Amino acid sequence: MSVSLKVESELMDLPPVERAMLAERLLSSFDGSEQASLDVEWGKEAENRIEAFDNGHLSASNAEDVHARIEKKYF
Repeated sequence: MSVSLKVESELMDLPPVERAMLAERLLSSFDGSEQASLDVEWGKEAENRIEAFDNGHLSASNAEDVHARIEKKYF
């Protein structure tokens, strides 16, 4: 069964955040056994990064600086 062009067009007109949320829901509808273990690992990684930042072992950049570096490097 294919998605009609009208439905696809309407979905593509959604704001990026809503499209991302829809994509995540669609992907999570597949067999989640492997995804569950990946989610656990990503959760551990996030906690480790937060702890490193809180302890002063990891620095952060604001979005404007990150975007400027990307623009300089790739455009």
